[in-house]
Amino acid sequence: MDWRLPKGMTRMVLVRHGQPVEEMRGRCYGRLDVGLSSAGRLQAERAARFLAEAPLLRIYTSPRQRARESAAPLAELKGMTVDTEAAFREIDFGLFEGLSYEEAEQRYPEVYAEWMAHPTRVRFPGGESYPEMRERVLAAGRELRTRHAGETFVLVSHGGVNRTLLAEALGMPDANLFRMEQGYAAVNIIDFYGDEPIVKLMNVTFG
Repeated sequence: MDWRLPKGMTRMVLVRHGQPVEEMRGRCYGRLDVGLSSAGRLQAERAARFLAEAPLLRIYTSPRQRARESAAPLAELKGMTVDTEAAFREIDFGLFEGLSYEEAEQRYPEVYAEWMAHPTRVRFPGGESYPEMRERVLAAGRELRTRHAGETFVLVSHGGVNRTLLAEALGMPDANLFRMEQGYAAVNIIDFYGDEPIVKLMNVTFG
C-alpha cells in the first residue's frame, strides 16, 4: 500500500471493531458496552500491522469498549494516544439491546417486522432511528475532515458508522446501505480532494 498523500488530499481510514465476546453472537448490541473476544483481539492486531506504515496524525475511536480495545494495538504500535468521539457510537437499539433476534421478534413483533422490511427507516423503541444516527455520524465526519485537512487520520468504530460514511462518499441511498459488507476489523479508506470523495479501499479483513 502506497501511503504517500498527494498535496491537498485528506485521507480518512475507517476500521470496524474486531469480533466481540461470544455471548453477543446473534444478539442486538449497539449501546451495550461489550469487549472483544480473543479472535477479535487478534483481528485488531492484524489490522494494526496493515496500518503500521500509514502516516497517521490522529487515532479516533467510538466510546464503546469493543472499539477502544480494537484501537489499542494500533495506538501501541504507533506510539500514539487515542481520542474518543461520542458521535461515532453505534446505533442505539433501545429495548432490543441484549436480545437475540428471536427474542426481539417475540416481544416486539411489529417493530421487528418493520426492521426486517425497512432497516434504515425503523425507530427502535427507547432507542434511535437510522436517520438520527446518520445525522450525528455525518456531522462528526465532516468536522474531522475539516480538522485534518491535508492529513491522514483513522477512526475505529462500528459497522453502522463505516457504512454511513461510505454511503455518503458513494452517494448511496439509505435503502442500499446493507449492500456493503463490513467484516470484523475491516479497513476502509476514503480520500477527499476538497469535498470530493474517492473510496480507495473497502472491507479489507484479516481473518
